[in-house]
Amino acid sequence: MREVLLESREEKQHIYLPDKCIGCGSCVQVCPKGELVIGSVGAVARGLIDKDYIEKRKSGACALCALCARICPTGALEVRTGEKAEKDDSYLSVALQATAVNEKCVHCGLCVEVCPQGCIEIVDRHLAEDGSLKMQGRTLIDLNSCVHCGWCAAVCPAGAITFQKPFAGEFFRDDQVCQACRTCVHTCPANALFNRDWEKGEIVEKVTHRKEACIYCGACAQACPVRAIVVRKTDIVPEMKGKKAFLKKLSDQAPWPTLTSILETDEDTCLGCGNCVIACPVNALSDPYLAAGHLNELDQKPLLEVLNGTVRVVDQEVCGSCATCSMICPVEAIWLRRREVI
Repeated sequence: MREVLLESREEKQHIYLPDKCIGCGSCVQVCPKGELVIGSVGAVARGLIDKDYIEKRKSGACALCALCARICPTGALEVRTGEKAEKDDSYLSVALQATAVNEKCVHCGLCVEVCPQGCIEIVDRHLAEDGSLKMQGRTLIDLNSCVHCGWCAAVCPAGAITFQKPFAGEFFRDDQVCQACRTCVHTCPANALFNRDWEKGEIVEKVTHRKEACIYCGACAQACPVRAIVVRKTDIVPEMKGKKAFLKKLSDQAPWPTLTSILETDEDTCLGCGNCVIACPVNALSDPYLAAGHLNELDQKPLLEVLNGTVRVVDQEVCGSCATCSMICPVEAIWLRRREVI
C-alpha cells in the first residue's frame, strides 16, 4: 500500500495512506493548525488528475497532535513513533466495529455484487458434499478497503453480516443549485447517491440519496463544484475516547475545499465545439440558458469560454475542480493539473 510522508520530526512521522482515503475531509475539519488541505475531490475520484485528496501545507506548524488520524474513519492517516503507528480507543478506525461475517453465511455472493468498494470475495466456493442443498466456501472482507456502509448486511439473506457506521448525520442537496454533473455520484464511497430513471411527466430530484447506505462522511459535499450539498455529522457512532470534543469540531459545516488544481488547455487540439463550456457546472449555474446549449448567445461566462474558435479559461479561481469539462471533451484538449499548496 502506498505511503506518503507528510511530516517527520525526531522519532515521529505523519503518514498518509492515499489508498485508504475516501476524501471526506474530516481530518481537515478537526486540524487545529489548519495544516491539512483537501481539494479536487471529484477529479481525484474520477481519476482525472494526478494527485491525492489530502496534502499538507509547507508552514511547518503541525503539532503532530494526531487529531486528524484519530477522526479518520478509514485509518488513512497515521502518526508513528519509531515507525510504529499509534492506535488505541481514541482512534475512530480502531473503535469502529469491523464488518464481519459469521457462520450463518450461505456464500450466495450477493454481498460481493453490491459492495461499492469491491472488498468482498468468496474463495473456494463449491456445492456442499454432505447431501444438502448448500454452498460452501469462505466469504472474506478486506477491512483495509471497507467503508462500513452496510450494503452487504442489507442484502444478506441469512443475516450473517454485522457492521457499524462511523457517523450519523444529515444530508441536504439544493435542487435549484445542483447542475446534475454527477461529481457527487462518482465520488460517494458508499454508492449512496444515484440518478433515478423517470417516466414521462414525472418530476424527480436530480440526484437521489440512499439514506440507509450513507455514512455521512461528507465526501460528496467536498466534491460538489457548485456547493449544492451540505452534510452535517450529528454523531460519532462508535464509543471512542474524546468523542465529545470531536463532535464539537465536526458540528460546524466543513470548510470549502482549497483550489488545488489549475485548468490547462491545448489550443492547437481544441475543436471549439463548446461542449466543455456548456457542461461546466459553474458555467451552467450562472445561467440556465447557457446550460441549455446557447453558448453563443451569452457574452459573459464565469469559467470557460470559446473565443476565436478555441476554449479559454476566464477565471481559474472559480473552478470547482470536478473535471467535468475534461470528461466531455472529444479530443482531450482540456484537463486539470495539480496546483502547489503553500
